Amino acid sequence: MVVTSSARLRYVSIPPRKMRLVAGMVKGLPVQKALDILNFTPRIAARHLAKTVKSAAANALSTEGTDVVKAEDLRVKNIIVETAPTAKRIRFQSMGRVYRYRKRYCHLTVTLQGETEEAAQSVRRAKKKSSDAAERTKVSPETDKTEKQAARTTKKAKKAAAKATDKQKKAEAAEAKTKKSTAGKATGAAKKAKKDDGE
Repeated sequence: MVVTSSARLRYVSIPPRKMRLVAGMVKGLPVQKALDILNFTPRIAARHLAKTVKSAAANALSTEGTDVVKAEDLRVKNIIVETAPTAKRIRFQSMGRVYRYRKRYCHLTVTLQGETEEAAQSVRRAKKKSSDAAERTKVSPETDKTEKQAARTTKKAKKAAAKATDKQKKAEAAEAKTKKSTAGKATGAAKKAKKDDGE
């Protein structure tokens, strides 16, 4: 069974763009890992986000109970950063002028998702079974050695066969060359003899 919980922090005095930069770092992570990252992130937005993540985790534990859900089974499913109303402020300048600037706010919603303790235990059991099956199907070192030796011998045999065929081809080429050269010499001698007879 999947458990979801959320927490909301409204009118945070941080622009949504800056909040989204921090939110992207922890989305999809387990709660403990997300909090570790946020505690060592040197941004003000990280402090507000960590507070909201803790609040969402506390909401999950209080609604479902600690015997049903464990904190380590929760993970950050989604973080929504919405734009809040912008405040108009003024800054006094020289010569009696006033410059206006906008102070941007945002709303922060953190959703956590986790499995109940029974579901988590069943997942752990399934993982353990699969790892045990993998260990059983592992090849023993002796059979692995024999396989490697067989592969080496077949490789050597292939190399030797390739060398033998190369030698045979070279011998055939040399034989053909010598035959050509002797045939050429014979025809040359015959032509010379004809010339001599004609003279």
